[in-house]
Amino acid sequence: MLKGLKIKYLIAVALLLCTTELFAQELRFTAAVSATQVGTGEPFEVSFSLNANGERFTPPSFEGFQVLSGPNESSSMTSINGRTSVSIAYSYDLVAVKEGEFSIGSAAILANGRKMVTAPIRIKVIKGQTAQQHNQGQGGASGQAAMESSTADLSKSLFIRAVPDKTTVYQGQQVILTYKLYTRVGIVDSRLDKIPDLTGFWSEEVKNQQQQAQWRIETINGQKFNVADVRQTILFAEHSGELKIDPYEMSFIARVAAPSNDIMDQFFGSSYQDVRYTAKSKPLMIHVKPLPENGKPAGFNGAVGKFMISAHTDKTELKANETLNYKVTVSGTGNIKLLNALNITLPAEFEKYDPKLTDTITTTEKGVSGSRIYNYLLIPRQQGEFIIDPLKFSFFNPGTGKYVTIATSSFKVKVNKGLVEENVTALSASAKNDIQQVDKDIRYIKTQMDSHGDGFYGSLLYILLLIAGPAGCVGAFIYRNNNRAFNSDVVKVKSRRAGKVAARHLAHAEQQLSNKNEFYDAIFKGLYGYLSDKLNISMADLNRETIISTLKMRNINDQLIAELMDTLDLCEMARYAPVTQLSVPELLEKAKKLINTIEDEIE
Repeated sequence: MLKGLKIKYLIAVALLLCTTELFAQELRFTAAVSATQVGTGEPFEVSFSLNANGERFTPPSFEGFQVLSGPNESSSMTSINGRTSVSIAYSYDLVAVKEGEFSIGSAAILANGRKMVTAPIRIKVIKGQTAQQHNQGQGGASGQAAMESSTADLSKSLFIRAVPDKTTVYQGQQVILTYKLYTRVGIVDSRLDKIPDLTGFWSEEVKNQQQQAQWRIETINGQKFNVADVRQTILFAEHSGELKIDPYEMSFIARVAAPSNDIMDQFFGSSYQDVRYTAKSKPLMIHVKPLPENGKPAGFNGAVGKFMISAHTDKTELKANETLNYKVTVSGTGNIKLLNALNITLPAEFEKYDPKLTDTITTTEKGVSGSRIYNYLLIPRQQGEFIIDPLKFSFFNPGTGKYVTIATSSFKVKVNKGLVEENVTALSASAKNDIQQVDKDIRYIKTQMDSHGDGFYGSLLYILLLIAGPAGCVGAFIYRNNNRAFNSDVVKVKSRRAGKVAARHLAHAEQQLSNKNEFYDAIFKGLYGYLSDKLNISMADLNRETIISTLKMRNINDQLIAELMDTLDLCEMARYAPVTQLSVPELLEKAKKLINTIEDEIE
């Protein structure tokens, strides 16, 4: 008991002395490494510490080293007798890839309105492991082994599962696919690495209205896990067969317990370490059955689900050549966005225009539902009484495995004789008198040649019109060749259009300022799509390391790259937890500024 009190007393005195000394110190921004001589393949740590609050941290390039993890940010606050001191540190885990003398450049940060920079650090890299690592003794070796063991065990404590609501479906039937994150360890940071291509499916993502992930408890093999849905997608198979869904991949920085030989760690409890870990779901196979041919109706247009249909007209009596609106509404659940055109039958005297489509569709965790409205504009050209026949609509119900045919009501339409106006085609008239009233639209065929011309033949205008045709063809040929040459390089075309594509996403984000989840998603897609087009990197290969290395090859400065990475990380993290670094309008302006700056620096 007495021994324990002495230890506590010594700790308190040491903390007080360290704090008093810190108060007396001036503003300092320093860099330190765990070893100045390392072996190839040997991990080591470099840290940058500031004895105050700071912002706009810019790391060095770490040329000649591979970054295993980082930046790992930590901060501390101490208050003694009403005086408070704050410190912040950024650390990176690096590994040397080749022998030689290397220099870790200066890091920069803004503190109290001043720009602070660290001194460069020289690192000597030799072959294999250094003597210093051997001198760490058994305790260091066991700590390294414990770290490797903890990383290996993460696959049992942190993983992603792709969970479909069904694995055997008919072609066109919806599948609700949920990606679930299971964890029994703390998560410091996360990043989306790869989204499956979903080849063979038409997909619709479920937008999560919650500002952060909703955690719950699930038990697997007697062990309890914290579970959250990280992504949910509605799939519609476009063809039959065995369709494969590739893994969904994310990177994490997990905080795991680690043994320590330090007496302070033993006194206050277990120590922890942040471990970089990549998790991905297992590939998933969906068995898609073709729609049965037995009982398929003649007018079937590919609808799969459960639907209803209704129709109505805006009037039942009108005059010839007036417009009639015929509206058909198809509603229900299923592949409503994939419906083809309806086969409507109208009287021969009715002129029909292509319908205007209006979709009111909701995508939730229960599937896709809503309605599609076909608004047809009809014009009767003759007077009389007509009947618009019922419209038959057929769909396949996957629940019963049978086709269903439903129909609308029929409509009687009375068409009265209309006034024949100038410039209106009187299709219903058969007498010459009616055609003469139209005058400017339809004329009777002349039965004799009129030999008295009006002076147009042989005139200057006539000659110019004759020349205009060949000249126009030559001009079009030259324009086509120039346009082909200009657009022959696909990479340059995508690079030129990258800014416009990103501008559309940012414009959409600006419309979603009140919906933070939709806003961050639009900013994230705009920046990633822009970088994919501008840097000529496919979306499948687009990740943090590829973006940083490619931008550096294009001579983009490190500070701009750091701001870009911070913005992407902020947008991704906003989907699972609230963020307060920047307000929504500030983030939008920052994204626009980043794109404009990159456009100026990359030709």
